[in-house]
Amino acid sequence: MEVLGIDIGGTGTKGGLVNILTGEMVTERFRLDTPQPSTPTAVIETAAQVVQHFNYKGAIGCGFPAIIKKGTAYSAANIDKSWIGTNAGQLLQDATGCVCHVCNDADLAGIAEMAHGAGKGENGVVLMITIGTGLGSALFINGELVPNTEFGHFYLKGMDVIAEKFAAASSKKKNDLTWEQWADRFNQYLKMINRLFSPDLVILGGGGSKKFKKYEHLLLENLRIKPAEMRNNAGIIGAAIYAYQQSQK
Repeated sequence: MEVLGIDIGGTGTKGGLVNILTGEMVTERFRLDTPQPSTPTAVIETAAQVVQHFNYKGAIGCGFPAIIKKGTAYSAANIDKSWIGTNAGQLLQDATGCVCHVCNDADLAGIAEMAHGAGKGENGVVLMITIGTGLGSALFINGELVPNTEFGHFYLKGMDVIAEKFAAASSKKKNDLTWEQWADRFNQYLKMINRLFSPDLVILGGGGSKKFKKYEHLLLENLRIKPAEMRNNAGIIGAAIYAYQQSQK
């Protein structure tokens, strides 16, 4: 079964058709720049162009960089603040004529990994952390998603800066850190995560997962850690799976 997944980010809006049974993309990924300023009207118009590109008429899954409840955005990470309080799902449905299911983008990447990637078959507490401009998170307990966790927004002990400003991949570039220096920062974050949640598995995704081999040996030894497998397509694949799951309820 093929379902369209869309991943709206701060810089790019991407989509593709996904075989939800295998987790494989059945089309090339189609990408458009996310408009700036990224207002609701402009972003929805861009997402609708993605739908039109595939001439698609079924249910749509859409990842969005915000806390999402019943389709409405309650925060705005790397996107225009006017999104707060806006029902993204309804706007996209109105623009496309398709039933649209919207979810936090990190949660959808986690759904993809749990269904067909590094988390497949894993039970207990599984936490996915996306390493990029910020630190996204997706928490699963025995395979069930706990939505909108936003664990990158914790304050680390004794610091007046949130975790993602201190330990995201962007902090390495901004502060010209070596892998050892960055890993020391990231380990402080992992220690807090381990202390709070005692996860059975941590999956590292996002752009930072591409360089996993460069810092794998520097990470905490008392945590089971695996790199994500879906890479840049995780958000699209997770969105398609989510749309199918929601349409079955």
